[in-house]
Amino acid sequence: MYYNQRLKEIREKREIKQKEIAEAIGIKQQQYQRYEKGENIMPVSYLIEICKYLNVSADYILCFTDNETKLPKK
Repeated sequence: MYYNQRLKEIREKREIKQKEIAEAIGIKQQQYQRYEKGENIMPVSYLIEICKYLNVSADYILCFTDNETKLPKK
């Protein structure tokens, strides 16, 4: 699985529209759609903002783990 597939999976699971995420990170829906389709490579800065918005770890989005929960802050 690739990060773009993971983005789509979690977005649909939470019933969030592409436009909502795009607005949250300050881009147009069409640009976000290209990231989710794998047509463009997403900048790390957007990945960080998406992780904050969705409250998931970057490791989950990047498929290093199947645990989507962020680690608690120390």
